[in-house]
Amino acid sequence: MNPQAKLICAISLLLGSTITISSNHWVTAWTGLEINTMAILPLISKSHHPRSIEAATKYFLVQAVASTLILFSSMTNAWYTGQWDITQMTCPTSCLILTTAIAMKLGLVPFHFWFPEVLQGCSLTTGLLLSTAMKFPPMTLLLMTSQSLNPTPLVIMAIASAALGGWMGLNQTQTRKILAFSSISHLGWMAVILIYSPKLALLNFYLYTLMTAAVFLTLNSMKTLNLSTLMTTWTKSPALSAALMLTLLSLAGLPPLTGFLPKWLIIQELTKQEMASTATIMAFLSLLGLFFYLRLAYCATITLPPHTTNHMKRWHTNKPTNPMVATLTTMSITLLPISPMITTIV
Repeated sequence: MNPQAKLICAISLLLGSTITISSNHWVTAWTGLEINTMAILPLISKSHHPRSIEAATKYFLVQAVASTLILFSSMTNAWYTGQWDITQMTCPTSCLILTTAIAMKLGLVPFHFWFPEVLQGCSLTTGLLLSTAMKFPPMTLLLMTSQSLNPTPLVIMAIASAALGGWMGLNQTQTRKILAFSSISHLGWMAVILIYSPKLALLNFYLYTLMTAAVFLTLNSMKTLNLSTLMTTWTKSPALSAALMLTLLSLAGLPPLTGFLPKWLIIQELTKQEMASTATIMAFLSLLGLFFYLRLAYCATITLPPHTTNHMKRWHTNKPTNPMVATLTTMSITLLPISPMITTIV
């Protein structure tokens, strides 16, 4: 893809997200989502590989159905209330259709089927965009309509997402699929607290974006797409592998790393809302995710599990680390001590 096409796609992504985030009318929000979808498709299919074309086709079909449902729910709400304002979503049927549509756009269970396959079919940088930037406009729509939504379907989808995201990630060997199921699991944590504390859900999204960007960019620097390659990267860049291990443990939510903060605050808020059983279930389900994060961290460090296949060791290179990778990795590990200031700002 030539630089002009990349520039057009990047500007279109920024424009579509800005239109959706800043709009009060459902039609303009829908327009922004459609611009985003059209802008990301060339980036997914730019390698012209059959898997990339398949991923772009799946992404287009799912996003088109979700956008249609969003438009249908807003039209139904306007039919009953006469309001096209996003914050005036009061019709229960429209709210249920909207929850389904945004869950489909985000990849929440049971509408998660497209996300791991699409992520597997694109590059790591495009996968980073799909896992973070493309989820921000639908998450904004959820935040703006959170007071009108029914909590029961959201909590059920959140628990199912945390369970399936952890369970399906256990037997994966491709790093992109592991990160896709990790994203589904984290979306479950955001969805479970969305109605009760929208600011906390937004904080969770910000920290998830920070840690996921650090992992994706680190894997992209090491050109690692599967676990067998990840096992040999320590010979090429030992410092980066050690930093990746800490970032993965932070993504798993282990104290005293940054990823512990959102899980801690969400469990605390659920307990305040007299949802101790839901908080307990979510805490237990996070152990599933912890298992495959530990497996990734185990493969990223200087320990090789017993195997019979001979792997080619990579030469150690003195290629300098991207400053953005270093900054994101540091932030994704060390932000927990300033958590009182973060919670005050949010």
